[in-house]
Amino acid sequence: MTVELINTGAELLLGRTLNRHQQWLCRRLSDLGYEVIRQVTVADVAGAICDAVRESLGRADVVMTTGGLGPTSDDLTRQSVAAMLGRPLHPDPAVLAHIQAVFQRLNRSLPDMVRVQALVPEGAEVLPNPVGTAPGLALVVDPNPYRAGQRRSLLIMLPGPPRELHPMFDGAVVPLLARVLGQTEPYVCRTLRTTGVPESLVEKRIGAPLAPMVREGLDLGYCARPGEVDVRLSARGSRAQALVSGAFEVVREALSSFIYTDQEEELEEVLIRLLTERRLTLALAESCSGGLIAHRLTDVPGASQVFLAGMVTYSNPAKHQWLGVSETILREHGAVSAPVARAMAEGVRRAAGADLGLAVTGIAGPGGGTEAKPVGTVFLAVAWEQGMEVVERHHPWDRATFKQVTSQQALELVRRHLLGLPMNEKPPQAA
Repeated sequence: MTVELINTGAELLLGRTLNRHQQWLCRRLSDLGYEVIRQVTVADVAGAICDAVRESLGRADVVMTTGGLGPTSDDLTRQSVAAMLGRPLHPDPAVLAHIQAVFQRLNRSLPDMVRVQALVPEGAEVLPNPVGTAPGLALVVDPNPYRAGQRRSLLIMLPGPPRELHPMFDGAVVPLLARVLGQTEPYVCRTLRTTGVPESLVEKRIGAPLAPMVREGLDLGYCARPGEVDVRLSARGSRAQALVSGAFEVVREALSSFIYTDQEEELEEVLIRLLTERRLTLALAESCSGGLIAHRLTDVPGASQVFLAGMVTYSNPAKHQWLGVSETILREHGAVSAPVARAMAEGVRRAAGADLGLAVTGIAGPGGGTEAKPVGTVFLAVAWEQGMEVVERHHPWDRATFKQVTSQQALELVRRHLLGLPMNEKPPQAA
């Protein structure tokens, strides 16, 4: 069963609002076994909306729109699609009663303009909106004048606000799809998340061993971000589970310790879980990362149980005053050096009374580099009661990317320490 998504809204095309509908809906639909083959975004213009819907009805089993069901002048999806399909709009008493009840609970009078949300195209099914006033609408277009052989298509119109769209999809759209379209073929998808290995090397390492499975129907995909690469394994049909399971074992064997999770979680979540399981605490001393590591850790629920403190000691005086880094070390080696990273990690561990101290110091650029220490140089250190580990890295990119990769490498350094993995392990070479 193929699906096409149409997101409406000038704010999406202007870049003022991030379009999160595509990611959320595509994930939910793929998990249910439906294949999204295309997604487009159009402005709040009747002609553009109709053109997009007409084109999608010519290809897909399901066409899903988001937005344009509200009461304002730029909410045009309902009336535009109804006119295009020749479906007159009629007021629905049950929908109007729901809207009136919502306004009564808010102790507000009902504006006439809001009543337009109770208009339903002839033959459409109303999808209840438990948290808002605009209902969703579903139409079976049968026969479908835009599709070869006039094969029917299901057209679903959903509201734009995520707080309304999400519960409506789960509560009304999922059972509607099963009822109208029937059983989908099995779909299995698993993702392994890696860090410390370039995307090209990941592909060289696993591409050849997985080639026979790809020919049998395995879908192999990569998603690279600063400092990490995801490997996506998916398949459809009766052999989907066997294909994905077999490929999963191949990837796990090939990339081993560079895989930090096979779940839907970030590296900071993995780290907080490991620290919690081992009943260990962590303190941070950040310079070039500017607090980004602490930000990532404190985004994780439960971080307060294991993350004791974070210090952004950006200047040399701050490193000396708050972390106890000696002025002699700073003067002789410079702020960006292994001895300073070592002193920062031990200093913050001691100051916070933590089991582990993590420190980063580097040159984010674009200025400040030298021939000996070019822009992109960074030193990372982990200190614990019985020892210390310091590593040097180089990534001469823009400041934002430098900070992101540095934070990833810092968290990975602690993960490796907790799991007893080599701190300076080289990425695996091609098979």
